[in-house]
Amino acid sequence: MKQPQNNTPPLNIVFAGTPDFAASVMTAILNGPHNIIGCYTQPDRPAGRGRKLTASPVKALAQEHDIPVYQPLNFKQAEDLEQLQALNADLMVVVAYGIILPKAVLETPRFGCINVHASLLPRWRGAAPIQRAIAEGDRETGVTIMQMDEGLDTGAMLSKVSTPISLSDTGGSLHDRLAELGAEACVASLNAINTGDIDAEPQDNDLANYAHKLSKEEGRIQWNLPSDQVHNLIRAFNPWPVAHTEMDGKKVRLFDVELLDSSVVDTDTISPQGTPGTILAANKQGLTVATGTGAIRITRMQLSGAKQLPVTDILNSRKEQFSVGKQFI
Repeated sequence: MKQPQNNTPPLNIVFAGTPDFAASVMTAILNGPHNIIGCYTQPDRPAGRGRKLTASPVKALAQEHDIPVYQPLNFKQAEDLEQLQALNADLMVVVAYGIILPKAVLETPRFGCINVHASLLPRWRGAAPIQRAIAEGDRETGVTIMQMDEGLDTGAMLSKVSTPISLSDTGGSLHDRLAELGAEACVASLNAINTGDIDAEPQDNDLANYAHKLSKEEGRIQWNLPSDQVHNLIRAFNPWPVAHTEMDGKKVRLFDVELLDSSVVDTDTISPQGTPGTILAANKQGLTVATGTGAIRITRMQLSGAKQLPVTDILNSRKEQFSVGKQFI
């Protein structure tokens, strides 16, 4: 195992996380100079059609590396805190763990607990910062390494790394990019903490917004909204919980979409702007649909009971169902 450049002993780390995003950060730590001596993750959950209890990505990774795994429901039981204290860790790294840590836990490791948060704090605090950034039309986001306190993502910032949000980014693509950036930033921060070469910057609470947890209900498209807002929501909710609408009383889920300039709807190949939700064009480019102002082009969607497909494939067999003049509601 590599040693830090100044020959200080590597940190003994407890890692706490649950989903793929957290597993990416954990992998980077495992490939670095520091030691993960224990892993906390949420209890196994039912998954798949068979509802079989399934380990989280973080638990699976820990087991691959023979790292002890702990899965308390919370830290309200005395034995849970005692178990953590017995590990005698230098630091706890928390990434999308999904369990609120009480003050006693935050103060147990020698250097406390740090969090890898997928937002340029304090812009988006809370459960869904990646999707909220896209949905609100942010042009930049990033990852913040934060010293945890008792508040919700309110701790002092140790480091930040940023990335632009393009008009083609989805919740999925941005998630994957931020996972890589977060992994790199976390390892760099661990090295800086170990050498004492790091400063903490307080957050400006006046700039904070709360990134509420996503719900399937808010994925229902409101076609009377401006085209950029509709475009942003569809991208933000891909791959989950997926934006949706209805045609002929059946749900249609929308995945890939393009934002069209308002002038496009006035060309000879597209019907004049109609009621929001109206199909203005149905061709090899996709479905052009009117919004409150302007239009969007849907290029990939999923019909009820079917798999998601390019719109061109769907039109081959359902041209009449999605013809010009039909309306999504």
